[in-house]
Amino acid sequence: MTAAAPTRLRFRHLALTLLLLLAVVTAAVLLGAIDLGAGRVLGEVFAQLTGGVSPLSAREAAILWELRVPRVVLACLVGAALASSGAAFQGVFRNPLADPYLLGAAAGAGLGATLAVFAVPTFSTGDFFGPLPIAAFAGAVLGVGLTWALGRSAGPGTATLVLAGVAVAAFLTAVQTFVQTLDVDSLRTIYTWMLGGLGGAGWSQVLVVLPYIALSSFVLCASGRLLDVLGVGDEEASALGLHPRRVRLIILGAASLATAAAVSVSGLIGFVGIVVPHVVRLLVAGSYRVLVPLSLLGGAAFVVLADMVARTVIAPGELPIGVITAFTGAPFFAVVLRRSRRV
Repeated sequence: MTAAAPTRLRFRHLALTLLLLLAVVTAAVLLGAIDLGAGRVLGEVFAQLTGGVSPLSAREAAILWELRVPRVVLACLVGAALASSGAAFQGVFRNPLADPYLLGAAAGAGLGATLAVFAVPTFSTGDFFGPLPIAAFAGAVLGVGLTWALGRSAGPGTATLVLAGVAVAAFLTAVQTFVQTLDVDSLRTIYTWMLGGLGGAGWSQVLVVLPYIALSSFVLCASGRLLDVLGVGDEEASALGLHPRRVRLIILGAASLATAAAVSVSGLIGFVGIVVPHVVRLLVAGSYRVLVPLSLLGGAAFVVLADMVARTVIAPGELPIGVITAFTGAPFFAVVLRRSRRV
């Protein structure tokens, strides 16, 4: 006899996921192109907490606190945003293949980044207050807004919204391709950003995106019960006193905001919103009250791990994170697609 799927977040599931995240974060902080030594890094952390003498030099401490730690923190935020948004999209659309980029966020962000590079070709892609991340954020919000407006004008239903997202993404991608042909020299910068990466991560990026991701993550985690109710159908949900359209608008708005914030600092990192929720669903099952928060923590661990592999596998060189997640996500997507067709 199989155990019943949990409808509430259990302590052991939360504790195991937190331990996994802590282990991955610790490894990411300790590993790098320059070996600081695990014991010396732990000694530096202890010295900061107690006011003691650090075993690291000033240069080594700067590498730890100004390069590695903010990069790991930003990877946690990006992974949490993408994975929790993926779980929320799958619940709203009742589709296991739903993705954070479903509503045109990726296409809009790509167009915004392309326009920024075309308009201001001389800037650092790692500068969060520069034109590229700001334009990517605006483009992602624009893509979702256009999809929502087109979907509502075409009629009710999640299928209509998905088709609207496909149409908007195709249009924005066409505009992006046209702009790219006007300035071939900028293609390398654009494609590097679109493959995803956290090479220019710093505390400024963390502080800017933290409020957006924290707010949207709180809304998504608090919406687990609402997603469970939406799963029984609109008529049943309405009979239970729920307003399906209003709930979808709130959840989609929060998920889109989280996606836009993540894309603006990391570029396009695919498959996180599909892989992590499905792994959680396979291991734990249960309702969205369990799936969303565990996906949030699991997504943070997944992107930190992918970033660690990206910056160490060909050190001192660095691979785009999108390449690492694609190696993992593409086969996983094929498995999910086969399973969904059998259902």
